Amino acid sequence: MALPPRVFYTLQEVTARWGCNIADVAGWAAAGKFHIMTGIGLVRCGEEIVAGRVAISPMDLMPLFRRCGTGPTEGVVRRIMTGDKSQWQIITDPVGGVTVAVADMMIMADEVHAFEEENDMVRRVAAGPGAATPYDWEGMNIALIVRMHDHGLPATQAELIAEMQDWFADRSDGKKMPDSRSIRRRITPIWRALRREEA
Repeated sequence: MALPPRVFYTLQEVTARWGCNIADVAGWAAAGKFHIMTGIGLVRCGEEIVAGRVAISPMDLMPLFRRCGTGPTEGVVRRIMTGDKSQWQIITDPVGGVTVAVADMMIMADEVHAFEEENDMVRRVAAGPGAATPYDWEGMNIALIVRMHDHGLPATQAELIAEMQDWFADRSDGKKMPDSRSIRRRITPIWRALRREEA
């Protein structure tokens, strides 16, 4: 039985996945590309009690995101935003705010995937239990094998890539298909190996 997709990624996982610095991630979050989240215990924001998953502002915790890596690993959060709010809420109790560690910060998986789509990024995690990718690459490989078994190779690699894009489109009503460059990266090693065998 396969595990369900990932729900969130820690900041360390995101920097490894994207090959970037934690300062870059903080900058993109500050620019509104996605939210940095964490989990907190019960706090009071005025008359409201808040707990659980909340968004935090990286600009409030800039020393934690130094590009040189010399910053602290924990910071104090004094304002938060819950999922049902669009405005920051000030933590009034405890008065000094709550301590949050970088290791406990995360980005929701759907926002990670949306950012990757928007920026045409190749996913660094493509297989394994709970792997997060919106595309059925394993299914594409099976479709490739069936296609080559039944009909052989097409005349050009571009034709094969187009067929695989159509395969993705057919399974998502045209809503979820990778770009041709992403498909080419996966097909090229297979194409070359088979062409060498034919030579």
